[in-house]
Amino acid sequence: MYGLMISEIEKKEFEYLLKREMEELILDLKSRNIDHVVKRAMRERYQILFRLFKRFADQSECLKYLPSKYFSQHLG
Repeated sequence: MYGLMISEIEKKEFEYLLKREMEELILDLKSRNIDHVVKRAMRERYQILFRLFKRFADQSECLKYLPSKYFSQHLG
């Protein structure tokens, strides 16, 4: 187990970076031009980012980025 000490400003910056990365993945997952193998890797990456995001963000923010909202059959 690792610990991390960051300031409130750094926490907000980290949240911002995670949100932007997840939003970009969501947009890419909606693209029909991306191969399903690549999309599977993108979904795995999203899951990792979301787990990190849950440690920093409020519950209401987490609800906006729930993976189940974006990983329905039509996206894969």
